[in-house]
Amino acid sequence: MPHEFDEYGFDTLAVRAGQVRTNECEQSEPIFTTASYIFGSAAEAAARFSGNSPGNIYSRFTNPTVRNFEQRLAALEGGERCVATASGMAAITTTCMGLLKAGDHLVASRSVFGPTVLLFSNILARFGIETTFVSLADVSAWEQAIRPNTKLLFLETPSNPLMELGDITAVAAVAHRHGCLLAVDNCFCTPALQKPLALGADIVVHSATKFIDGQGRCIGGAIVGSETVVGGGIYNFLRTAGPSMSPFNAWVFLKGLETLRLRMQAHCASALYLAQWLEQQPVVARVNYPGLVSHPQHALAARQQSGFGGVLSFEVKGGRDAAWALIDATRMISITANLGDSKSTITHPATTTHGRITAEARVQSGITEGLVRVAVGLEEVVDLQADLQRGLNAAAHLKS
Repeated sequence: MPHEFDEYGFDTLAVRAGQVRTNECEQSEPIFTTASYIFGSAAEAAARFSGNSPGNIYSRFTNPTVRNFEQRLAALEGGERCVATASGMAAITTTCMGLLKAGDHLVASRSVFGPTVLLFSNILARFGIETTFVSLADVSAWEQAIRPNTKLLFLETPSNPLMELGDITAVAAVAHRHGCLLAVDNCFCTPALQKPLALGADIVVHSATKFIDGQGRCIGGAIVGSETVVGGGIYNFLRTAGPSMSPFNAWVFLKGLETLRLRMQAHCASALYLAQWLEQQPVVARVNYPGLVSHPQHALAARQQSGFGGVLSFEVKGGRDAAWALIDATRMISITANLGDSKSTITHPATTTHGRITAEARVQSGITEGLVRVAVGLEEVVDLQADLQRGLNAAAHLKS
């Protein structure tokens, strides 16, 4: 029902968009576990491979289950085209390799995910693509960083793990004024809470592994935008290089999309409750959560998001020792770097998600030794509060 995407609301699209039933008349989407497809004749095969005739060719780049996921996510984001990838990092890599070439320049927010920093600084640099990192919230810094050879601006909002926000509309205006594209990593909000394309972005990047899956089961990524941008160099890179999503993972993500808005509402409610409570704890120096009135960009979050997200971080007094003591004292919350799960997770960013970037880069990004990140799941919030209290008690005891 692609022609009907504009007719339905978000929750209807999350359940229905992109499905094409087979002759078996199935209610749930099927998983097409096939590598290749049969053609009726040599002429039909030639027409498919040349692009003169639409249809399935090879599951590296055409698979009905993956296509169902792509069309559904594109409908939810308000985009024309989606390309699904093997991981969130594969989505970022595919975006860059599909749009940039040697000699091009990229501007990115300094607070992007640790592996994204390494991709831009180390790997893309080997291919002659230079990156300038700027403050996410400083629009003038984005403007000043642009050069004649700048082609792409890339930001993540809210940022991981400090929950800093970028003004998508303002940065998009900067990008377009200089003939550049803006890509936004929408992993933390998903289209249930934030629509970057509607705010002026050209490309939306996802780690479907996180909230889109919602239960920590599969790895995957996605890129959404216009047919011209995403259906051109980005799709062609995926078709040739093959960072492809598996049909099974696409099916899991389809099931995740069906409950996305309901889950995000629950994540947001519990995260706000815990953030407000953590602000009152003596051993906590500060809490980073855009739903708090104390957050310096609370007004921006209220303006460009419909909810404040399910991830928060906080600074523990006492540095790494106190942070580790807090984490180790929890009994229920899972110690893991993944997020977006129905099970709450806790991690120490300086030694996990951002452990491979330089100490100087961590300092510039505000990733301190006392920082703890919690991705709030779907458990009873009072149980999460009690578990965190055990951690806070351990940190306070160590500090004293």
